[in-house]
Amino acid sequence: MPLSTDTEIASVLGSVKTIALLGASPKPERPSHEVMGFLLAKGYEVYPVNPGLAGSELLGRQVYASLADIPLVVDMVDVFRNASFLPQIVDEVLACGPRTLWTQLGVVDAEAAQRAEAQGVKVVMDRCPAIDWPRLRAAGLLQ
Repeated sequence: MPLSTDTEIASVLGSVKTIALLGASPKPERPSHEVMGFLLAKGYEVYPVNPGLAGSELLGRQVYASLADIPLVVDMVDVFRNASFLPQIVDEVLACGPRTLWTQLGVVDAEAAQRAEAQGVKVVMDRCPAIDWPRLRAAGLLQ
């Protein structure tokens, strides 16, 4: 079952340092762009992933074509892709080793989540770190 309590979410946001952002957009009005900027401002090391932008820069960070192209194992994968892509994304996560899979608002696939969890991956589903982080910080659950 995906993590959902404030304590669980705060533990994830407080422990991860490196984040792959799948579906990164160069358009400032897109949520993925805004969230990437938010995460960078909070001190996370963010690796944008978008095959169409691979090799370019986004918010000063090199864009990668896939999780496998990132030169390290990230702590968390933040998914800004349609839920229909989650089974394939779980395959990539399991192959590459991130310990947490976070899916954005509206990105839900219970079966994909169960498959990831069965392999020891923590799953946060249908949430946004740019919404949860300030709320949990105000509640004293994040530093």
